[in-house]
Amino acid sequence: MPMLLIQNAMIHDAVRETPFLGAVLIRGGKIEYVHSGQVIDPQALINSRVSDFSCSPTPDTSPKNADSLEILDAEGLELWPGFVDAHSHLGLFGSGIGYEGSDGNELNDVLTPHLRAVDGFNPFDPAVEKALRGGVTTAAVGPGSANVIGGTFMAVRTFGKRVDSMVLKETVAMKCAFGENPKRVYREKTISSRMTTSAIFRDALFRARDYLKRLEAAEGDTSKAPPFDIRLHSLLPVLRREIPLKAHAHQTNDLFNALRIAREFDLKITLEHVTEGHLIADELAKENVPLAVGPTLGHPTKFELQHKCFETARILTEAGCSVSIITDAPVIPQEMLPFCAGLAIRAGMTPFDALKAITINPARHIGLEDRLGSIEPGKDANLVLSKGSVFELGTKILKVFLEGKIAAENSD
Repeated sequence: MPMLLIQNAMIHDAVRETPFLGAVLIRGGKIEYVHSGQVIDPQALINSRVSDFSCSPTPDTSPKNADSLEILDAEGLELWPGFVDAHSHLGLFGSGIGYEGSDGNELNDVLTPHLRAVDGFNPFDPAVEKALRGGVTTAAVGPGSANVIGGTFMAVRTFGKRVDSMVLKETVAMKCAFGENPKRVYREKTISSRMTTSAIFRDALFRARDYLKRLEAAEGDTSKAPPFDIRLHSLLPVLRREIPLKAHAHQTNDLFNALRIAREFDLKITLEHVTEGHLIADELAKENVPLAVGPTLGHPTKFELQHKCFETARILTEAGCSVSIITDAPVIPQEMLPFCAGLAIRAGMTPFDALKAITINPARHIGLEDRLGSIEPGKDANLVLSKGSVFELGTKILKVFLEGKIAAENSD
């Protein structure tokens, strides 16, 4: 099986706080070894299975064919985990297209849990390749926030021609929304207050819970089961705690509303945007739920964004919260994700916390931390090779690896 050794790079593994000079051995699309120290004789290192690897080799994967080894000398370069964006609408709102490319919101129904991001994603949207070239190797993609319940998010690789082969996880979470957006979209029809948003949400969950009870009582007897309802059926994974709610909320009251409803129905939840989170950091820390912070770069375009600031991610992290920095692409171009982390550093966040906020934390946020988010044995070999720190605007990303293969290259 072909192997790739990236040697003599400064490695930011998202595990250790201090970067280190070392090497990464890739085999079969997975990270097999992580070596700390300069590599003088790579073939001897491989053949001897040296004992000074910082991590133990995975079982039964010792190199068998020395001729299959490819070596990339990365002296003077920096190696990072592939970046993960925990919240975006990539491929659902077409770049440079109006109505024809707008597939992220269904504006005719306030409750659309049966909609799936996988059915609207366009792999040939130019934004997908731009994200990859910017080092974002995985994106959580899903519906926007027009509806109280919007449909399911998925996780995709940012490389490929067909969404079916790009999908890492088809159902990541169920999108729901609080605050201004549902009010604005449905003010002439259904919703004119936050109370109504919560009431509509509760009503849907009550009906879905009753539907589930009747299904369970039928014990597989279709003659006793309730008539199939695609909307209610789509909410069953939420009620069974198989997937979390992905709750769009900016203001403090909306954040607490989302948490209250999740508690009432014993649901898993992640909070998305969390614009005013720094105002209630102590309260959010008590909740112990993943937080996706952003999009912070840009002008406050509505009232609920008036307290938007780059300090939010730092304050929440210091309070003990698990924070992911997000682009909400296309609100911020997804390739700007590491720069957004850089702006958080400028606002006082440590570089290590900022790195985790675009790697291991979002991987955990979307339930893929066993495969993504850090440079460790057994994980997918999604890597970014750069000339300088990715947190700085002038840094050039040279190569992006997806499962051990070069997926994008930018000239030096």
